[in-house]
Amino acid sequence: MTAVDLGLPLIGGTEGVPRTDEKQTAKGFTSDQEVRWCPGCGDYAVLAAVRSFLPELGLRQENIVFVSGIGCSSRFPYYLNTYGMHSIHGRAPAIATGLATSRPDLSVWVVTGDGDALSIGGNHLVHTLRRNVNLKILLFNNRIYGLTKGQYSPTSEVGKVTKSTPVGSVDTPFNPVSLALGAEATFVARALDSDRKQLTEVLRAAAEHRGTALVEIYQNCPIFNDGAFDVLKEPGERERRIIPLRHGEPIVFGAEGEYGVVADGFGLRVVKTSETDRAALVVHDVTRADPGYAFALSRLGGQDLDPTVTGVFRAVSRPTYDDQARAQVAEAATTPPDLAGLLRGRETWTVVG
Repeated sequence: MTAVDLGLPLIGGTEGVPRTDEKQTAKGFTSDQEVRWCPGCGDYAVLAAVRSFLPELGLRQENIVFVSGIGCSSRFPYYLNTYGMHSIHGRAPAIATGLATSRPDLSVWVVTGDGDALSIGGNHLVHTLRRNVNLKILLFNNRIYGLTKGQYSPTSEVGKVTKSTPVGSVDTPFNPVSLALGAEATFVARALDSDRKQLTEVLRAAAEHRGTALVEIYQNCPIFNDGAFDVLKEPGERERRIIPLRHGEPIVFGAEGEYGVVADGFGLRVVKTSETDRAALVVHDVTRADPGYAFALSRLGGQDLDPTVTGVFRAVSRPTYDDQARAQVAEAATTPPDLAGLLRGRETWTVVG
């Protein structure tokens, strides 16, 4: 399933990237490195989903790059038979920006975690999103620091007891989707590691988007935060809590579609469809220019995951940073030098000694 199948706007995320007619397989995108994550880690499911859809993009392996920071998720580049870089803590977006700007022939991906991206890397992440660099960011959120053995992270719940918060965290956690929308990211989505179908759909849509695409992935850490998202997997609770978004369709959920979403002033709220006029239900539109609607969606529910919105929140078209930067360089290259104008210009200084 592609962005077109999802009803999303096709904005051309891989435009200009060399393609191949050769048949590619998930095995071909699998490196010879031993995968070294803990048994039961949600990263395995994400890796499998990425390997499954990469061949369908038809891109040459040498034109795909995965850049990571520091953390368990940042081992990702080792396990893919593409180019990759295990970079500096929190700085993967900055390195990826340089790649995307200097090499338009590359499909650039960032793999990061909630600690790597939202703590030391928060500044880099926000500016990448607002600039709309043509790259894709997979943000693995397990609500804990896994690699450094279980400290609380920027997405840990209030009251979370960890090795670094022995009597409970007093920090209000980030909502990564709200943060991205606040930075006016052009593509924002959320998926669960255990929902292979939706995760793959969202990743394909992100790949087809031109601009910065951020996908938050709820991912289980079986050692230091096991079961953080189990309530979203339990029969009955799963249907009652998860709100799956579909562009162009009314927002309804529940085993029998018994719940829906309606406008409530400047925000949104959940109602019972049996008590609501169907015409009042919000029809999901990822193309709204104002991110306020998508932001309101991201505020449904909280750290208790009741409810939890998944799917694509926003997918809009806006000029990308790298396209504009390259255009400026090209224009400068065709402009005759004016040394006299530079020397006699308004930007002059007098040095006195």
